[in-house]
Order: sequence, then C-alpha cells, then structure tokens
Amino acid sequence: MSSFLCLLLLNVSLVFAQKDTVINSLPNEYWWGGAGSFGFKMPFTGQSGFSYKLNGDASGNQSMPMLISNKGRWIWSEGPFTYTFRNGTLQIKQATAAIQSGKAGNSLASAYQYVSAKFFPSSGSWPDSLLVKAPQYNLWIELQYRPTQESVLHYADKVLSSGLPAGVLMIDDNWSNYYGQFDFNRQYFPDPAQTVNALHAKGFKVMLWICPFISADSETYRELVRKKFLLMTNEGNPSLNWKNAHKPLLIQWWNGYSACLDLTNPEAKEWLLAKLHLLQTKYGIDGFKLDAGDSYFYDNPNLISFEKISPNEHSEKWGEIGLAFPLNEYRAMWKMAGKPLVQRLGDKSHSWKDLQLLIPNTIAQQLMGYTFTCPDMIGGGQITSFLPGSTINQKLVVRSAQVHAMMPMMQFSVAPWKILDEVHFKAVKKAVNIRKQYMPELMKVLRAAAVSGEPALRPLEYNYPNKGYATVNDQFMIGDRILVAPVISENDTRTVLLPTGTWNWKGKKWKGGQTYEIAVALDELPIFTKMYIK
Repeated sequence: MSSFLCLLLLNVSLVFAQKDTVINSLPNEYWWGGAGSFGFKMPFTGQSGFSYKLNGDASGNQSMPMLISNKGRWIWSEGPFTYTFRNGTLQIKQATAAIQSGKAGNSLASAYQYVSAKFFPSSGSWPDSLLVKAPQYNLWIELQYRPTQESVLHYADKVLSSGLPAGVLMIDDNWSNYYGQFDFNRQYFPDPAQTVNALHAKGFKVMLWICPFISADSETYRELVRKKFLLMTNEGNPSLNWKNAHKPLLIQWWNGYSACLDLTNPEAKEWLLAKLHLLQTKYGIDGFKLDAGDSYFYDNPNLISFEKISPNEHSEKWGEIGLAFPLNEYRAMWKMAGKPLVQRLGDKSHSWKDLQLLIPNTIAQQLMGYTFTCPDMIGGGQITSFLPGSTINQKLVVRSAQVHAMMPMMQFSVAPWKILDEVHFKAVKKAVNIRKQYMPELMKVLRAAAVSGEPALRPLEYNYPNKGYATVNDQFMIGDRILVAPVISENDTRTVLLPTGTWNWKGKKWKGGQTYEIAVALDELPIFTKMYIK
C-alpha cells in the first residue's frame, strides 16, 4: 500500500481557526517545529515556557509555520505566527493567516507524514549528489575575507596531498570587488576561468558565496536604482507607494549598510539569474552558496517592494533563486521544504556546548521537511573561535567530524592538516572513510526521502513511537535501520539507548530495549545496524 493511501486511512481531523488559538496539552505530549535553531530546546511540552515569534524570524536558520506532536497532532498556517508553550497549553497568537490544526494518527511520524503530503509535498528532485558523496570544503575559516587565486588552489592541493578526497569547494565572501558586482576581483583572481578549470581537473566542483545585498554608491547600485530593482523606502511616510518611491532602502547587516535586491520584481529576479548564469558560462562556476536572506532583514516599516509581501516571504523569494542551481546552499530559509535546497546549520563556536547542538538542531531541520541538511563546519564555523591566539581542542575536531560523518552532508572549513597532529588527523580521515563505507546505505535513504518526503535523519521517537524516546536528542537514526550515537563530550564514554530488536556494532550482537554504557576510542564512531533475524 502506498504511503499516500496509508495517509488517507489515518483518523484525520481538521480545524480552521482565525488569528489566535489555544490547545491544551495531552499527557506525555511533545512538540517539534517552528524555528529550527531552537532544536536543542525540542521537544517542547506544555510546561516548557518557550515562546517565539516567526514573523520577521531572526533565529538565523530555517523555519516553518508548522508544529507537530508525538500524539499525531499538528498546527499549520500559510503565514508566520507566534507560538508559546506555557501552563499546560500551546498558544498560537499574532497569526498572519488562518491557523489550521488537526490530528493524524497517534504518532510523530503520522503527524509529519500528513502535513508533509498536504502542505509541502516533496518535489522528488535532488541537489547535486557530490554534496552528499564527498566532504565539502568551505574556505571561510582559512581565507576569511581574503580569498585569492593562489590561496584557493593551494587549499585544494593540500586537501588532496593530505589524503582527503576532492569534493565541492566553496569560495566564500569577498571574491568580488563589491556586493552586487557578481564578477571576480581581478587583482586577487587574475584568471578566474583558469582557476576553476584547474579545480575541475583536480576533481572539485566550485561554488561561490553570494548575498542579495548591493553595495551603496557602486556602479551596480546606480544601475539598479535607474531600473528600480532595489527595495525602496517610504522615508517614514506610510502612504507612499512603490510607484512614488524614489530612494532605495539601506539595510544594516553584518557587513555594514547596503541596498537589497527586490526579488518581488520579476525583472530584478531575471537580472540576478542572468548574472549568476553568466558566472557559470564565462568561468565554469558550478553553483552558489546563497547567504543572508534572513526574514528580519526585511522586517522594516519603511520597506516598499514591487509586490507587497511579508518579511518572511521576502526570505522565501531568496530561497527560490537556489532552485535554478543544483549546487546550492542556504543558512536561512522560510518554508521551501520538500525542495532540492541544501540547508546548513548556522555558525557554531569551537566548543563542546555548540557541538552538542548539531544533532537536535538537525533533527529539527529534518522534521520541518528539509531533507538535504548539512551541520555547521567541522570543528565550528564561528570565525571568532579561530582568530590568532585561540586554543584548538584536537579531540573536539575529531568528534565533530564523527558527528558529520553519518549526517546527510559533511563540511570542512578549518584545515585539519594544519591544526591536528598525526593521531588526531588520522582519526578524522577515518571518519571520512566510515562515511564512504556507509555511502550506499546513506544514498539509498536520502533518495527514498526525496521521493516520500519523510525525514532521512530521524529522532528515535519517529521510528519507535510512544516508547519513552521523545527526549533522546544525542543520537539519531538514518532511515529505519541505522542508529548513530557519536561522542559529543570530552569523555570517551557515552550512554547508548537501543530500541527493541537485535543490533550489530563491531561484529557483536546487542540486545535492544536496553541502555548501555560504552567506551569509545578516539577513532571510533558507534553505528548500530538493526539486524533482521529470520
């Protein structure tokens, strides 16, 4: 029986409410959804005391206007809302569209399957599979704002000479003269086409970092002002409309104040896509890392756009750009679940505390319908953790690589061959080889997820409903057979909870339905495979 037919057989109830609604918690009910950067606080209960406003989302990661529970209950709206768990209730307020709620079966899986099929069915399409099949290499930590032709090629050569495989290589910020130029700075990249050709010859595909911002008072800025392709300001006059607006809005972001493309204008969208396609045809660029685009950048009472839409919908418009490029990556996203878009977690510091965020936050991404997820960079992607004088914990880098190894994607940035001794770097390369060993199974699970829309990476509660596993957030399932329990602390031991059944690790059978304390060597990653006993 198809999954769609199974959904039809579920006991589904549906309620349409207006702006506000209050739902009383059920006994032992847990909820996921909303803003993914709070995955480490999930699952929520009616007593969590947690509240978040999705409108103008400033969480820095992916979000969805959806909440689902392990009792089969769900909430959906086409627009953002504020959700609060308090005093034994789930409260939905400040909704910008009608609230839909209902019950589909009695589990987290049945609730997810229902909302996925109804509200964000999977397209069945894939991003470029090299993003999964090999580690990714982002040049941000090593080169920061100073990428050059020479340093990019040197990094690629060191990847290969160090014994790591070629994969997707991402040239990060400041490869152009200014934001919006969408062409290489020839002082730093004298021959961009030759650079890309050389990287291709080494086995890499190449991505460029881009954003929707346009440097003020640049040549491109003046062109886009004439064409009226930028977001405009009403100058404090709410009655001013787009036709009568003449000044671009300047938006503060982490690199200063810039104008911003108005992607509600079809001609502005076509202009951007033409620039990106030209980078592909002229230099051989394979794809793009589409940064910024956060909803809060558009949450400005003075903003005027060609089409009047919400701050979150502006973020969604930025998300639509990536659909034109199989090689893409996003850090912030509104809706767009079920699409072939890569969703990376936000930058994390080089700390055990932040390493422990990767599993629960990735679970949150997956339970919002984002199949193609990538943890933050191995060892951390927060640049302040790697400034001169910073201390590197070599074991942390190894354990971070092991967390990545069995996730949908794996990304390096800080060069492990520079910061690790031989023993620790060998352990990192072993994590890469473990991923290679499990790649056929990982690809199988991801391909199935791309078709069905089900999460590829799952909490135990998804596969084993109502067994007391809802709060387990330091281990995860890949599909329905592989359980991964990485070490995420300084200790070389950890507790593993095995669900019912018989499991295999290190050639040994482990009885499910029990909890084990296991010792884990530096180069080990506990991966338990469920055995089917005839």
